[in-house]
Amino acid sequence: MLAFAGVFQAVLQTVMVPLLPSMPAFTGASPTSVSWLITTTLLVGAVVTPIFGRLADMFGKKRMLLVALVIMTLGAVICASTSNIALLIFARGLQGAGAAVIPVGISILRDELPPEKINRAIAMMSSTLGIGTALGIPVAAAIARYSNWHVLFWIIAAIGLAVTTAAALFIRESELRSGGRFDGVGAVGLTAALVCLLVPITQGSSWGWGSPAVLGMFASSVFLFVLWGFQQMQNRNPLVDLRVSARRSVLLPNVTALLVGFAFYGNALITTQLLQAPPGEAGYGLTILEAALAQLPTSLAMIVFAQVGARMSERYGPKVTVLAGAVFLLVGYALHAVPNKPLWTVIAALAIAAVGTAFVYSTLPMLIIRAVPLTQMAAANGVNVLLRTVGTTMCSAVVATVLAASMVGVVVSPVGFSLAYGICAVLAALVFAAALALPGHGRAQKSPAEPVVA
Repeated sequence: MLAFAGVFQAVLQTVMVPLLPSMPAFTGASPTSVSWLITTTLLVGAVVTPIFGRLADMFGKKRMLLVALVIMTLGAVICASTSNIALLIFARGLQGAGAAVIPVGISILRDELPPEKINRAIAMMSSTLGIGTALGIPVAAAIARYSNWHVLFWIIAAIGLAVTTAAALFIRESELRSGGRFDGVGAVGLTAALVCLLVPITQGSSWGWGSPAVLGMFASSVFLFVLWGFQQMQNRNPLVDLRVSARRSVLLPNVTALLVGFAFYGNALITTQLLQAPPGEAGYGLTILEAALAQLPTSLAMIVFAQVGARMSERYGPKVTVLAGAVFLLVGYALHAVPNKPLWTVIAALAIAAVGTAFVYSTLPMLIIRAVPLTQMAAANGVNVLLRTVGTTMCSAVVATVLAASMVGVVVSPVGFSLAYGICAVLAALVFAAALALPGHGRAQKSPAEPVVA
């Protein structure tokens, strides 16, 4: 049931990607306004994830999961009902609440499943990103080409209603609670700091990276994060326990999440544009639907190799699995960076990088649940997912800037695509370096008891 909820969240996150080029025509809005249909979802997801994680630890994980699912479904209904750009941006913001589904779901698995089933269940939950992408992008592309785009969101709303009802009926509420008071001041401070960080990252290419607005917001984010950190350290019931987060066994998985979020997103983002670029230059001239179908092996690889990663962690330890994932990412991007290669090579590179992502994504929650107190499980996984989101947002901004700077006329040059892939390869190398520094706890325990502290 939790896996279906994760798939629903991933579908909502990805369906707008193939629709985005057509949304100005659908809504009568400018391309700049339409870009907020993705930016708003990322912003709300980044803000909501740690907040919902903390609330789940305090007041009930099932309760907060249902809240997230209801908000997401409401957002889908609004998208299905209107073409007004302001309402659509608002609705996409509501759908950003779905970012909390995976960390809260992982914490429910940790509380409710028998110990011997936890690792592989978490791997399955992590792989829902691949399943959702496999469903969301081709279906959205097909509907954008052959039908009315509102139909897509009516279908998603119906799925959301079914998933929410099933979750209410079949998921048990965990009795484990952290207690304490919710840190409202910390939530406001973190929200302000994240907005000041992520808005200029997403809008920097259009506003200008050296513009006063971008530089001013970056400076404000630094100030607000410092102020927020001080407030968290002084609070008896912090939104994020920074003392726990500073432990090596928690800090390094979080750094890895940031890096692999960047490296993973480039695999789909750059390649989608490459596949649709005009043939004879750098691209392959595929339609939106053909490009989406070409990426199906990516999603299938994540589904299969998330379970392989869980077995590797049980046998050899999580550190080995993350290292292997980083190697696959490096190989995939090295293959991607070769210009003018056959189409089958592009698809192979997509799948290889996806295998690396599956290994890392399936392992990071295992590292987190072994390193934090049981009463902070959802909040800690929420921070880890937040950093993945920040990584993907940074990737989107960097890739857009690199490709725009390398355009010859209206077409991106082969050098531009190779450079963008090369940047992602550097991030994959940093994932490998971070993995080397991970604590070597040995094999992933099938029956985790008290978390390991390092």
